[in-house]
Formats: sequence, structure tokens, C-alpha cells
Amino acid sequence: MKIHTFVTETANPELRGRQIGERWAREIQQTAARYLGFFPRMGVPAEQARAIGEACQSRLETWCPDLAAEVAAMAEGARLPLWQLACVSARTEILAIKPPAPEGECSTAVYAAPDTRVPRSIQTWDWHEALAPHGLMLQLTTRRGITVKQFTEFGMLGKIGVNSAGLGMHFNILHHASDNAAGGVPVHAIARRLLEEAASVDEAIDLARSAPLSASTVLNVFARDASAASGLRAASIELSPSGVAVVPPREDGWLLHTNHFLDDGLTMGERAPETSTTWVRLDHLKAAVAGMTASDLRSRAEAMCGSAGANAPVCVRPDPSRPDTEHWETLLTIGIDTEAGALDYAAGNPQVLLKMGSARF
Repeated sequence: MKIHTFVTETANPELRGRQIGERWAREIQQTAARYLGFFPRMGVPAEQARAIGEACQSRLETWCPDLAAEVAAMAEGARLPLWQLACVSARTEILAIKPPAPEGECSTAVYAAPDTRVPRSIQTWDWHEALAPHGLMLQLTTRRGITVKQFTEFGMLGKIGVNSAGLGMHFNILHHASDNAAGGVPVHAIARRLLEEAASVDEAIDLARSAPLSASTVLNVFARDASAASGLRAASIELSPSGVAVVPPREDGWLLHTNHFLDDGLTMGERAPETSTTWVRLDHLKAAVAGMTASDLRSRAEAMCGSAGANAPVCVRPDPSRPDTEHWETLLTIGIDTEAGALDYAAGNPQVLLKMGSARF
């Protein structure tokens, strides 16, 4: 995956969307075409994908008009029908109506012990390179004057990021029995709004709870300082249409998540297939935590892989024997610095970061 960067200084969502759409029109058009071709191959007919995308955009207009306006302006700038970009924004909601694929996405570790001055994090982002050969590091300024830096796919509102108020967020997909085709607020839009508006874990939780959902995800949030009310400095906010749960860090300060629910109640509706590596990857993270407290991301990446190196389960590689719709790969390794408001990353798995070093955005 090739990573691009873009900084927009306008606080006007419509102007921002138009800027992004015009500047990255080709990449956004290509992303839309890839997803619109992918949905039918995953068993979602084109007309159903469009209906879900439009329903999600309508929900977004009610829940956060500014973000809905940005999507519409981005579509206009990229010279695409709005429904096509709405489908990109809602790709999780569209894919959630089918049985989960054999693999999951992403492994996240956040160290936020009370005696740690700055939380330390690392995540692998696993997805299909055929759908995301390019990624975007985007910096924007909100109406409230907050600076947001985030990684996302072209045409998608948000994913992984940090804001100048000191909140960081990692993103993992989940699957629940309550996932449906009704078309809720896109989970990627929820991630973006949290980064725009939340300055604490408590504020992030309240915002996440306010969104009507049709698909599941976990937002792993953490802050420089603990929330005044709950005392939480980090939490996994597990989202599902049947409810939202908050999973606190372990007693030692570690917040670990892969692609299955950890909350006792939501676990009852777990849909991750038994063949998924999500449980193996979580066990691997649990065994690696002792070495992942270093202040530099390169050391955390080395510890994340451990003695297995590139063969560690968190280094996902495509299996050529499986259909290309099941070719997951670790496309990005990323850490979040909530003190500097920065993202450190490398395109590839942690072993690639270890060998090549990381870039800072």
C-alpha cells in the first residue's frame, strides 16, 4: 500500500470535502469502483449495496449533518454520484449483512497504566490490498479549532487517529448476530466524529452510544489524562446494533483487542468464525505485552512479533490457495502519540517497520 498525505486547514466541512474530492478524485473514483465490484462478489447485490449506502447516508445526515455534508461535497468534488461514495463510507455496514469471512482484521495493543506518562500503542491494519492499494494520512481542523490527524481509506471519513485534545483511537472490526441491513450510522463516521469532538474517554463513550447502528466495531480509545468521572484513561468501546459495551484495560494497564467481543453480554452474539485467527492473535498479544512498553514504536513492533518474526500471527499474509476475496494482508503498522498529536507508521507489517523504520505524520 502506498501512503499519501494531505493537510486541509478549512473548518468548513463542505469546503473540506470538495477539496479532498477534487485533489484525490482519481484515487476516490478507483476506491469506489473497487468496492462496488467487490460487494456482489461477496454476495451483496449491487442494488442492495446501494440501498444500504443511501440508508446509512440518511442516518448520518440526522446524527451528524456536518459529516454527511462532507461526504456529499467529496462526491461532488470527485465527480461521483453521492450513492457511490455513500457505499464506500458504509462498506462495513454493507459487508456486515453477509456471514463473516474466514479471517478478521487488525490487532491492537495500548499501554495506559496510571504510572505511564504517555500511553503507548501499536496496531496492525489488515485488509485487502486489491481494495486499498493507496491510503491517506489526513490532517484537518474542526469548527472548534481541534486538529485531527488520521489514517483512512480514500473516500472514507475516518478510521485510526489522534486529536490535539489528547485523544487517540485504534479501530478493529467485529461481527455480531444483531448486524443487519437497516443502514445505521457508518462506524467509520463514528470514529471520525469521536476524533473531532472528544477530549476524554468518557466523552468518546457518550458520543459512541448516541449513534444508531447496523454493524459492529470496536473503537479502542485512550487519552493523555484519565477522565474525571470514570477515571478511565483507556477503553475498548464495543459497538453493536444490540448495544454498546465498555471494556476497561486489564489491571496492569493493557488494552488488547483483535476481532471478537470481550464483553460478557455481547459475546453471546459473537459471529466471528471458529476458523478466524482472532483468538490466536489475542493470545499472541497477551504473551508479548512485557516487551511492548518501550517509548519508540520500532521496539514495540519488534516485541509485537516476538521470536516468530514475520511468521507471527499478527503479521497477516494472503493465502494464495484461497479465493482473492479472502486475501487479507497486514497493510499498515501504526502507533499513536497523544502527547505530540502524531501518528507513527509504516506501510506493511511490524517486521517491515522494524527493518525500514517509521514515518511520522
